[in-house]
Amino acid sequence: DLGALYKSMPWTCVFCIVGAASISAFPLFSGFVTKSLIVEAAADNHYDIVFLVLLFASAGVFHHSGIKIPYFAFFGHDSGHRVPEAPRNMLVAMGVTAVLCIGIGVCPGPLYRLLPYDIKLDPWHTYSLGHVITQLQLLIFSALAFTVLMRTGIYPPELRSVNLDTDWIYRRPIPAAIGVCRRRVAGGRDSLGRFAQTVAGKIRHHAHRLIGSGGLISRTWSTAEMVFWVSVLLGISLVLYYL
Repeated sequence: DLGALYKSMPWTCVFCIVGAASISAFPLFSGFVTKSLIVEAAADNHYDIVFLVLLFASAGVFHHSGIKIPYFAFFGHDSGHRVPEAPRNMLVAMGVTAVLCIGIGVCPGPLYRLLPYDIKLDPWHTYSLGHVITQLQLLIFSALAFTVLMRTGIYPPELRSVNLDTDWIYRRPIPAAIGVCRRRVAGGRDSLGRFAQTVAGKIRHHAHRLIGSGGLISRTWSTAEMVFWVSVLLGISLVLYYL
């Protein structure tokens, strides 16, 4: 649904590309001068595994945020949607951020002076030939891999689906657990209802036998029977009185 949005949102497209270049650590952008602090620190302290993981993560970030999102959103298949440009306040915010991304990348000295500890990495060393070539090699080969996969049809096609992240927890397992609990509660409620109906039916049956038409209590009693029960009650009263 987001293909070819550059036709409708050119300024947003430009700012998105600047942000993608920054997060991918392109030279002359903010990510290049900030990511080098972490990567070079890991290399200088001989954390080889951490260094390799950071390089792999850099390639993954460039593939996902630097290529995939801008390409499919702004330059991919034209979905035919024509939407208005982002509101002016959003364009101003994105423009200021884009200027900062480029400004920090071109002149990282002020940023380095704001850090809590003194660093030995000066701007000239940041843009050393070896550092620039290494980063460009990483970015170019990542872009080449994406291009080859797209041209050969190996890259997964665009599908209408729901992207799940940590929200998978409350999208899948929690609703499933709630559904199971709801079914269990409904089953227990039905069983309890049937039990209550059975008990109520038995109580109604026995009550009808006692006080219903022709029941033990409601039927017509003879005088002899009444005299007998009166005698019984008087006898019980006398016994209780003399105990």
